[in-house]
Amino acid sequence: MPVVHHRRATVAGQELFYREAGPADAPVVVLLHGYPTSSFMFRDLIPVLAERYHVIAPDHLGFGLSAAPPVSEFDYSFDALTNLTAGLLDQLGVTRYAIYVQDYGAPVGWRLVLARPDAVTAIITQNGNGYDAGFVESFWKPVWDYQREQTPETEGAIREALSLEAIQWQYVHGVPDPSVVSPDTWHHDHALVSRPGNDEIQLTLFRDYATNPPLYPALHEHLRSHRTPVLAVWGKNDEIFGPDGATAFAEDTPNAEIHLLDGGHFLLESRGEEVAGLILGFLDRVQLGDTSAD
Repeated sequence: MPVVHHRRATVAGQELFYREAGPADAPVVVLLHGYPTSSFMFRDLIPVLAERYHVIAPDHLGFGLSAAPPVSEFDYSFDALTNLTAGLLDQLGVTRYAIYVQDYGAPVGWRLVLARPDAVTAIITQNGNGYDAGFVESFWKPVWDYQREQTPETEGAIREALSLEAIQWQYVHGVPDPSVVSPDTWHHDHALVSRPGNDEIQLTLFRDYATNPPLYPALHEHLRSHRTPVLAVWGKNDEIFGPDGATAFAEDTPNAEIHLLDGGHFLLESRGEEVAGLILGFLDRVQLGDTSAD
């Protein structure tokens, strides 16, 4: 079993935590996590991928074990999170890589794709939207309301997403047998988003999520023009990003591999072995070539 290293790097004055494993000269796969978690969500996937690939999984600033400066000291946005990720990859000498995106990791990944169109060799999206299709209105309406107008009422509704109950729901909803999902997951995430000042970080990013859908047309054009291989592996019972978000990738990537599995938002927790097998098969087929760090 490959050794997973737990490292820290300072990028643009901010300390980022990241997990790294696999041969240094192997093709690189970058794993980008969602809300409210961290690279912890990839703890079981990393050793499997690292048998063949050089895996890098950072924690976004404000998440996991990365630094979490208050909003008075850092201007949180998806642009800013992307710039830090790009800076980390530059520091590590990574110039070509495949990406795995989930939830918040998707808008970070799409910005990386658009900023450096020839750098990203393959896209794996696991419940990470790149199309307007897939947004489940019952979940997103409070977010959209809060984006339009910040009032005590709209903020109160969105703050519920920071609760232990709401985070647990993200993990177990749509999972046929919730007992297979470790409670460590939602307790781990809740403890970290409950740090003093982290609520304001998360509220800022909820507001800034409005900047993500306007990027989708440029992403679609990139997919059509660059023919970047796409694997969409989706928990079909997810009521945050529904299965239409997966099938939409076929609109601009005719050869996209799309798999709808019986699971929820955090599919790795209940179908991790199956997802890993699909990823390895996909990466082998698209023949990443030399995407190792310089």
